[in-house]
Amino acid sequence: MDGQVYGAMGQPGVGFLMAIVIGALAGWLAERFTAANMGLIANIVMGILGGLLGNYLAHKLHIPVFGFWRNLISATVGAVIIITIYRAIAGRRY
Repeated sequence: MDGQVYGAMGQPGVGFLMAIVIGALAGWLAERFTAANMGLIANIVMGILGGLLGNYLAHKLHIPVFGFWRNLISATVGAVIIITIYRAIAGRRY
């Protein structure tokens, strides 16, 4: 690679613990945006999965994602997409 140290989400400056924190915040924000009713663990899982999806989509669209705020935004957008797709497939259960 280029000698840069990369964290858990593949971005500089974001380690494993910060990925959990960003995931929890992003899941909570996505829960509020979609009016879902999930618990803490589901928020963290949705936020981490949303972070993976959001970073993937940002990479495909050539949008640079690094640092806390950009990771939080991309993870929230990804989590909202995941919750919306889940609701479309499974029905509105939560």
